[in-house]
Amino acid sequence: MTLDDWILQSPLPRIEARMLLQKAGGYSRVQLITQGAEAIPADIFAWLDSLAERRLNGEPMAYIMGGREFYGRWFEVCPDVLIPRPETEHLVEAVIEHLPKNGRVWDLGTGSGAVAVTVALERKDAEVRASDISRQALVVARRNAENLGAAVEFASGSWFDTDKTSSEDKYRFDVIVSNPPYIEADDSHLNQGDLRFEPQTALTDFADGLTCIRELAQRAPEFLKEGGWLLLEHGYNQGGAVRQILSENGFTEIETRQDLACLDRLTLGVRRHIE
Repeated sequence: MTLDDWILQSPLPRIEARMLLQKAGGYSRVQLITQGAEAIPADIFAWLDSLAERRLNGEPMAYIMGGREFYGRWFEVCPDVLIPRPETEHLVEAVIEHLPKNGRVWDLGTGSGAVAVTVALERKDAEVRASDISRQALVVARRNAENLGAAVEFASGSWFDTDKTSSEDKYRFDVIVSNPPYIEADDSHLNQGDLRFEPQTALTDFADGLTCIRELAQRAPEFLKEGGWLLLEHGYNQGGAVRQILSENGFTEIETRQDLACLDRLTLGVRRHIE
């Protein structure tokens, strides 16, 4: 069977079929166009069919391909971490906007490290810390930082309780950022599409979707400088609730920003008058 034949007969969308050919055979996009009449070697054909079967069973393309593009860079991903999504690029942009020169930022629940690594590369003057409770996720995040040449300090632990947190970190950070688990436990989306394959503990708090956001808002003031910002990604229907949570914890200048689909995507606020 030729390359063209396999693409045409595949039940997958053509873009996905081409991506799997690139994965299995190491073909470039140009080769798929110019060498479409070439036969697929038997060893590659067998692997190709196994990849296609995984996709037909619903496994995310990002896990099959071993990575996903984010902010113009390739990030390794696997089932231990969430797949970076374009909507989260708005979170990166907000961090960069509020990070002063030579500023300090802490990304909590870093997952693949997409946010922390991107900020470190876009703002090489900044000091970037990233933490996660999942040691498997930290392995992936560290590898992404190394592969992309990003200077990031990694720490292990639950939210602010990490293995590198000390009294010297109090009131130290200019920006604290997080894309925490925010999907409600009974949300039907957890049983649909890519979410079925992603780590559930990174998607949901197994409650109302706001548990982790409450904890972050309550404790962030301990670690933010005077005038420091807290930035949180959340669900499309949680903007009002997150604004209320930030207000109750002393944040001001609170704002919810929308993504390109005009859906609420992130809320931020500043912490002033720390005593």
